[in-house]
Amino acid sequence: RQTLLTVAWREHPDAPAAGTALLALEDIPEGEGRERRFGAGHTALAVVVVRKDGQVHGYVNACPHQWVALNDQPDRFTTFDHEWIVCATHGAVFRYEDGFCEDGPCAGKSLEAVPVAVVDGVVRVAG
Repeated sequence: RQTLLTVAWREHPDAPAAGTALLALEDIPEGEGRERRFGAGHTALAVVVVRKDGQVHGYVNACPHQWVALNDQPDRFTTFDHEWIVCATHGAVFRYEDGFCEDGPCAGKSLEAVPVAVVDGVVRVAG
């Protein structure tokens, strides 16, 4: 049975359209991530944008192990050394560049990507 947490992000009723502004690039420190939510309550679509080595990547804020939020504190999405995206609940670690889980209970799976592009200093949903 599909729920809002298991459908592809584009099928979510609150999914942002291509071109929707997510965050200002300057608001995402190198090696960290920031969240933007679409909708309200527990059914909202949460998108995390991470920045590493001058590149930005977007993912649905849900660990593929049990579809829980990656963070347990606001905007805490990475390991302390800023080398990995991390699931605070299960300790799974993911690569910035493609969301692939290198270690943890969902090893071999990937975060669901949300394509992003930087346009005039603003991170936007890409088409």
